[in-house]
Amino acid sequence: MKWEAFATLDAVLRTGTLAAAAKETNLTAGAVGLQMKQLEAFVGHQLFDRSGLQVKPLPLAGQVAAIMRRAQGELDVLRRPASIVLEGPLELGVIESMQPLLLPGALQALRRAHPGLRVHPHRGKSAELTHAVKAGNLDAAVVAQPEQGASSRLDWHALMHCPLSLVVPPDAPAGASPAALFQRYEWIQYDRASIAGRLAARYLQKHFKPRAGGLELDGVRAVLAMVNAGLGLSMVQLSEPGIALPFPVRVIALPQAPVIRFSLVSRSADALSRPLAAVREALGEAARERGLPG
Repeated sequence: MKWEAFATLDAVLRTGTLAAAAKETNLTAGAVGLQMKQLEAFVGHQLFDRSGLQVKPLPLAGQVAAIMRRAQGELDVLRRPASIVLEGPLELGVIESMQPLLLPGALQALRRAHPGLRVHPHRGKSAELTHAVKAGNLDAAVVAQPEQGASSRLDWHALMHCPLSLVVPPDAPAGASPAALFQRYEWIQYDRASIAGRLAARYLQKHFKPRAGGLELDGVRAVLAMVNAGLGLSMVQLSEPGIALPFPVRVIALPQAPVIRFSLVSRSADALSRPLAAVREALGEAARERGLPG
């Protein structure tokens, strides 16, 4: 089995269709389909559902791809020439919503490649973590990047982005337009001291002129709980997988919705630091493995 077939499988899972994967990999759709059938023969199990109009990956396809990504990463480490040993502590701030998304994969990769590099995670809000980096109390932090006004003393490395989504009560009238929903429900504001809160407030005031209620909360889970209870609607970022499971809501994508950009921020003077370069690489790889848009 050629290694390229697993790269093609990754493209199919990432783009969603054989045709889109063919375009990305510069193959014909027939060649992509043939590689997938060869993979199924190699694994000994069906990886795709071909009963409908479009071929759809089964859960096992994702498992096979994840196993091969890990194997390729470990082989890449073995193929690299002996590198400089990185040791010592590194203080890394990570906002709460990014911790379950990026930390597990990044720390696994760092412990394999640089066991002497001890990363100590710290939790906080974007503004306070950015200030701590600027003050020298943290080496770097994963935060929501400001739209403008970012200090020239800081270096920003993009990791992923996430659009804001409208969340409404689960029993909201089906088919109702966002404008009608804003007439029906009060607006539960998300922390206006945060980047996401300011972007949401600016967008909603421009497009819908919502009725602000008395609720303003600084946690997405708290907002979802209130929306689930029918107390209003809100606009938040839902990057954390499964965050709405305890409090189901209806999620509506709005046109030209604001986008939150999550970046690793460090001091410009430390931009060439080898430990920070290793952390940047590990965080970027963790984001790519989860299929997060960069």
